[in-house]
Amino acid sequence: MKAPREGRIGKRGDLPMAYQAGGQRSAPRPVPESLEAQAYLQDYATLLAAVPFPSVVLDHGWDVVLTNTAFQSLFRGVGPHPTAMPGENFLRFVLFHPEASSVLGEHESRWCLPMLAHFAAALERNGHDPGLQSIRRDIAQDPIMEAAYRQGLPHWIRAVGERAVEHDGAVRPLLHPDPRWGATDCRVVDETPPTLRDMGCTRLTLVLRSARRPSPTVRRARKTGHLSVVPPPEA
Repeated sequence: MKAPREGRIGKRGDLPMAYQAGGQRSAPRPVPESLEAQAYLQDYATLLAAVPFPSVVLDHGWDVVLTNTAFQSLFRGVGPHPTAMPGENFLRFVLFHPEASSVLGEHESRWCLPMLAHFAAALERNGHDPGLQSIRRDIAQDPIMEAAYRQGLPHWIRAVGERAVEHDGAVRPLLHPDPRWGATDCRVVDETPPTLRDMGCTRLTLVLRSARRPSPTVRRARKTGHLSVVPPPEA
């Protein structure tokens, strides 16, 4: 499934956002299906297209509603995956795509664990949501991710504090495929206006920094073993 194009609503374009991902999904607040709401999203896509930095609108389950060209360019080198493409569900990409660390620097501690913390909070609020339940099942089927969720996440939050969990204002490393950026940092900025928030959506923009970071060695895709931030199980 291709990433949403600018000016389109939701992953499937003509379908209302509440009916993405193969069926109706519950939401904290019902997603408006009025022509006025759809027109708002179309105009918001035009605004998003003018933003020079990667920017994305996500629904409450991290399904991608809108992206801009800069966001698509950031992830242009990522290989195909049946369920974890960055233009479809950003949480699934961070957690499950084997090439996520090729774009998201310090992937485990700076991206994966904060996203897991947000997921845990969302699951606590909306435990019966089918989309969130599906992600939880996939976490449980991955021994590494399950260990991170059950053991690593509480340990990490105690170590770094609640503030490190927040997206807005966080500075996180990126490995941009464009050599003009290369290995750099971005500041995550939450730019969600009230109208999007009422739809159950969030807009995040990754403000790229011009200062270059030393190019790290890109890790190989993980297959087995523990996340380095997860304490090994006691014997």
